[in-house]
Amino acid sequence: MAQKARSLSHTKWMCKYHIVFTPKYRRKVIYNQYRNSLGEIFHRLCSYKGVEIIEGHLMPDHVHMLVSIPPRISVSSFMGYLKGKSALMMFDKHANLKYKFGNRHFWAEGYYVSTVGLNEATIKKYIQAGHRTR
Repeated sequence: MAQKARSLSHTKWMCKYHIVFTPKYRRKVIYNQYRNSLGEIFHRLCSYKGVEIIEGHLMPDHVHMLVSIPPRISVSSFMGYLKGKSALMMFDKHANLKYKFGNRHFWAEGYYVSTVGLNEATIKKYIQAGHRTR
């Protein structure tokens, strides 16, 4: 499997990450219209920052993403941006959520992240298989 490095002006890079995060209190709220809205929001926010979603799946109580983040953006700043903006956009689009989640906190604190190297195909299969087993 040939890995494709991407380029900035003076940099060749290939920074891929497996990221997992959950809604506040690990509530099972990612379904139906919320699931569709989150998918659109994630794609829009990632495109704004130049982040590529290689693979992703929205489970009822957590989100799996395999993303390629440019080296000019730290993982922690990207996650703060993604979780913060997506929460605001969800509360704007679905006003009834503010009664389930007080203080406009849609996501739980923290996230899981691991770097992806030669095991990219394995992680893709894991993310794809996750929705089939639940």
